[in-house]
Amino acid sequence: MNFKEITISQKYIHKGKIINLRVDEVELPSGRKSSREIVEHNGGVGIVAINEKKEIILVKQFRKPFEEVLIEIPAGKLEKGEEPIKCAVRELEEETGKKALSLKLMNILYTSPGFSNEKLYIYLCTEMEDGKVNPDEDENLEIMYVKYEDALNMIYNGEIKDAKTISGILAAKKFI
Repeated sequence: MNFKEITISQKYIHKGKIINLRVDEVELPSGRKSSREIVEHNGGVGIVAINEKKEIILVKQFRKPFEEVLIEIPAGKLEKGEEPIKCAVRELEEETGKKALSLKLMNILYTSPGFSNEKLYIYLCTEMEDGKVNPDEDENLEIMYVKYEDALNMIYNGEIKDAKTISGILAAKKFI
């Protein structure tokens, strides 16, 4: 069965610092026409950092779209043309003060494929050394060290709600 849609035209509604919004007119496999609202995003990384005590390093931060403090793995957005692994090294040190000595790509997530092209690269870091915490000027973070089983319980009881964090913690199971 053919699922492919053919793009007829694209119109940008907004071009911003973090996202662009465009509307594509498409031809469906049936020949009918439809429109698709697409959020363009450079993508990002998330890092499941596990120290020698088998603790996952998490961060707490306020997230404006939900008006609440969320618990997340260290993460950040890719700069235009930046390699995901370099972004992971940068973000881990900026947010936690830990320099990654090794990183393993565990998964690539499509965050909201119905309307966004954002990809998140989820890395595992089990070897690190001390570096320097240097969050972005608009970031206010609290670093947490949580045993793996406790992190799982935080997922199960709804304390961890962030999808990349849930996915990353669950994917790390085979490495612990």
